[in-house]
Amino acid sequence: MVTIGEEIATGHDDMIHDAVVDFYGTKLATCSSDRTIKLFSIEANNQNLISVLRGHEGPVWQLSWAHPAFGSILASCSYDRKVLIWKETSPNKYEKVYEYSGHESSVNSVQWAPKEYGLMLAAASSDGAVSLIFNSGGDNSWSARKIPNAHEMGVNAVSWCPSLIPGMSLFSNDSSSGKTQMVKRFVTGSCDKLIKIWKYIDEKDEWEEENKLEGHIDWVRDVAWAPSIGKSYIASCGQDRRVIIWKHDSQSNTWKPVKTIDLFEDVVWHVSWSIAGNILAVSGGDNKVTLWKETFTGDWICINEITNKGI
Repeated sequence: MVTIGEEIATGHDDMIHDAVVDFYGTKLATCSSDRTIKLFSIEANNQNLISVLRGHEGPVWQLSWAHPAFGSILASCSYDRKVLIWKETSPNKYEKVYEYSGHESSVNSVQWAPKEYGLMLAAASSDGAVSLIFNSGGDNSWSARKIPNAHEMGVNAVSWCPSLIPGMSLFSNDSSSGKTQMVKRFVTGSCDKLIKIWKYIDEKDEWEEENKLEGHIDWVRDVAWAPSIGKSYIASCGQDRRVIIWKHDSQSNTWKPVKTIDLFEDVVWHVSWSIAGNILAVSGGDNKVTLWKETFTGDWICINEITNKGI
């Protein structure tokens, strides 16, 4: 049985759009339509505001913590068409180290790649493009490249493939250098009702569409690639009030829907996997969070439901 154990009064002046905990579970970052990002220390059941980050000129939609191997780094994206990257330069003091303004419309989603891919960030925008922002060493060594027209309509969500995932080709041989390269992938969800999987082709030095998944009948609001648990799963949710769980078929290199959950009363905004990858959390406009788990027979059942009053 899951209950709400702690509540944090963030002090935001408007709607909160995202809340993310860092790798060690000691810091919480929140963002809001009030254009601010707030950082809290959440150690030992104590919540203390440690920093307020200001730099966006519109609602801040989403946040992502980088792996701590690169330092304490946070990325944010906003309706103002910008991606900002923040770094802790001294204890509890964060400064903006990079600003990316290469999109023509709202940037809706950001996520850092697995650390094995290097310090690389994917950003998805309403202009239909996806940007890859990466660091080659040092605060001033940031570069970016764009996948234009990744979707015909706006891109709402992006999620990286884990660095280790069963049944998928993770390495390729570079014929020019003779070296083995790690294959990078990520998944996107869009207003065009589609989910696309993108693969980096090292020989061409470009990203290509590897798979296109069709199953939603309205905007795809979020996508989440599950951590490796012996099976390869992607979860998606949307405006159509449904969640689809996709499974990878290694023989055909295709993705097939293994479960469609259409029991929701309102738009489904967000899907998120547990660290072990065996439980899926779903949240939406019905102000509920439901937890889903696969049974031994391959079905998916709701194991818990959390409301704003707890249970």
